[in-house]
Amino acid sequence: MKTTKSGLNKSNASGVSTAYLKKMDAYFRATNYLSAAQLYLLDNPLLRKPLKKEHVKKKIVGHWGTVPGQNFIYVHLNRIIKERDQDIVFISGPGHGGNFFVANTYLEGSYSEVYPNVSEDIEGMKRLCKQFSFPGGISSHVAPENPGSIHEGGELGYSLAHSFGAVFDNPNLVVACVVGDGEAETGPLATSWHGNKFLNPATDGAVLPILHLNGYKISNPTILSRISNEELEHYMLGCGWKPYFVEGDDPMKMHKLMAEAMDNAFDDIYAIQNKAREEKLAKNSKKSGKAKAKNVERPLWPMIVLRTPKGWTGPKVVDGNKIEGTFRAHQVPINMSKPEHLKLVEKWLKSYKPEELFDKNGKLIPELKELAPTGDKRMGATPYANGGKLLRDLRLPDFRDYAVDVPKPGSVEAQDMLELGDFVRDIFKLNEEAKNFRIFGPDETMSNRLGNVFQVTNRDWNADMEDGDEFLAEDGRVVDSMLSEHMCEGMLEGYLLTGRHGFFASYEAFIRVVDSMCAQHAKWLKVCKDLPWREEIASLNLILSSNVWQQDHNGFTHQDPGFLDHIANKKADVVRMYLPPDANCLLSCFDHCIRSKDYVNVLVTSKHPRPQWLNMEEAVKHCTQGIGIWQWASNDHGEEPDVVMACCGDTPTLETLAAVSILRTELPELKIRVVNVVDLMKLQPHALHPHGLKDADYDAIFTKDKPIIFAFHGYHTLIHELTYRRTNKNIHVYGYKEEGTITTPFDMRVQNEVDRFSLVKNVIQYLPQLGNRGSHLIQIMNDKLVEHKQYIHEYGVDMPEVSEWVWRAKGGKK
Repeated sequence: MKTTKSGLNKSNASGVSTAYLKKMDAYFRATNYLSAAQLYLLDNPLLRKPLKKEHVKKKIVGHWGTVPGQNFIYVHLNRIIKERDQDIVFISGPGHGGNFFVANTYLEGSYSEVYPNVSEDIEGMKRLCKQFSFPGGISSHVAPENPGSIHEGGELGYSLAHSFGAVFDNPNLVVACVVGDGEAETGPLATSWHGNKFLNPATDGAVLPILHLNGYKISNPTILSRISNEELEHYMLGCGWKPYFVEGDDPMKMHKLMAEAMDNAFDDIYAIQNKAREEKLAKNSKKSGKAKAKNVERPLWPMIVLRTPKGWTGPKVVDGNKIEGTFRAHQVPINMSKPEHLKLVEKWLKSYKPEELFDKNGKLIPELKELAPTGDKRMGATPYANGGKLLRDLRLPDFRDYAVDVPKPGSVEAQDMLELGDFVRDIFKLNEEAKNFRIFGPDETMSNRLGNVFQVTNRDWNADMEDGDEFLAEDGRVVDSMLSEHMCEGMLEGYLLTGRHGFFASYEAFIRVVDSMCAQHAKWLKVCKDLPWREEIASLNLILSSNVWQQDHNGFTHQDPGFLDHIANKKADVVRMYLPPDANCLLSCFDHCIRSKDYVNVLVTSKHPRPQWLNMEEAVKHCTQGIGIWQWASNDHGEEPDVVMACCGDTPTLETLAAVSILRTELPELKIRVVNVVDLMKLQPHALHPHGLKDADYDAIFTKDKPIIFAFHGYHTLIHELTYRRTNKNIHVYGYKEEGTITTPFDMRVQNEVDRFSLVKNVIQYLPQLGNRGSHLIQIMNDKLVEHKQYIHEYGVDMPEVSEWVWRAKGGKK
């Protein structure tokens, strides 16, 4: 049970003495001084000499407007940590003010521990200032390089989603999430206020949102700062939050108000959690089926609304223009375009009285240093913000135990995702005690055929339940009850960044909603790989199902395989893309991905009944290599092939094999090599991607000059991009070309020319040695395409010879 920790003098409503508040204000001045110094100074970091032009950076780049408010919050959280022995992660939504985070972690000592050259003395402070937003230095954002950070904030909107993910299954953690009032206007953040409906106070930690209203964005006012407190309070209450308002510009008065608000907020959090834990609200953890109607006594979680001037404590007026409290304070409040501005900068920096704050060696004086927590309680040193320190490997069943029995290629049908669901179900069972694995997705678990997981767990739901609901529980481990890709993917990122495991399952077309989120996470991982103090975290695993090639009732809007193109352009040492052709390959690929660390893994899967090609032993070999010649489908053994028929993805594989079957029946003299690609990056040269084939290996599979007819899951241009440096330029790729509607599965393939009949025609087209011998087969294929159109328009389903087709080396149907 959480309680307050005694030791501070009680002399006002907040329980904090005036003397202590004065020390906090001095610490606040120190953070503001260092934050401003980082913007401007190359040398003379404590202004112990008159400031000269050569002491100032030639180009001033960074932000100031949000910084003082976040410094103010940080110093107050330090008090909470010390007084209550509370683990806190600080997430900065308006993260472009990275100098505040650097200043605070430097003063508490955690920064110098990971960067010893930035020492706690004058020389170290000089390096601290020079490096900020400087070539060869550090970003102006709250970047991965900053200890204590799990959220960069360069792209606004995801701070609360990351916060909720971080506190899932971390009952002792509080995430203090600063939400900028500009950020609050983004779609992802606006929906994130409802994340509290998924917090179980009995088993999760807590999120304390601090809505920082400083009034302006880059050059416009912010919406929430221009509505009344009454309206804002009603809005927050409607979202399930109890707001505490802290407003003003006098630092000492604000310290007193903030201390009281912080105490009230943490008292509320502890009361909510203690009540839930005492009453053991976590029920139904092993139940499935229809949820029993129940009105959950959902608490009003506390939040703080902090209203301070933008650029607080900074320059009031420059060149006749008001700065503090206006949009002009957003970035650099004083530019260096005029000689007289040098004195303005010096006057501003000296207003913080650095001579009172730092000793002769440039170190924070002891009476202020003692305000900061120590050890792992420091927000810059908390292991929760370096999640690899807490990461425990998952207990995994042997995926081979879930194999689909495939006596011979194509002899059985199965639903790949349904088979995966059994494997994932048992991952939940094996890790029930550790509680370090979750699924995330926007209400698509059942649709994506993962419903068997509900045999052992439920959906996370902490709102009212009604008769007829299914699989809802306060302690459910499937987070799919919020129809927001941004929110679900963001919560997964927060979960991974704090040392746990999981995956995000989405319709392929709508993974595009989180394109930029995935890109930002890939950038984060890329930077972290170069930071030896950042421990590895579990990979971001993205399962793309309900894919482009079968949308029976959704149609054109649900057809977009472009996420592959987007991810393919990210750093090669971070991204991986897999397109398993059947269930056994999916099981093998998923097992590999869920074990991996520090990657963004993309799995494109099928959820519909499909022929199964490989037994488990064959699938493991195939997936381990990532690409291979399917000898059982080829007839070029010991000879040069006339044509290479390559395929990547479940549907292109099916159509390629059907085309091969026709060709081997009608033109038996043709030597055909069938190549299947699981690991898409195998196509890229090894020099560009660690998974890429070396040129000799690529040429051994694809030949140096024979025509390659490549049926691809996505846009054909991606294959051309990946292979453009290869020797064999005789490659012809067929993939999705933005043709689609509500139609039959096979008609989708026909419209995009990846169907078997079109592939046969294309093979003949690129084999001039056939002369006129292929003409009759082309006519047959054209007739089949006409017959197909007539059949679906009359009956609404595909022709039996298509829907009932099975693999035989020389054609056939059931």
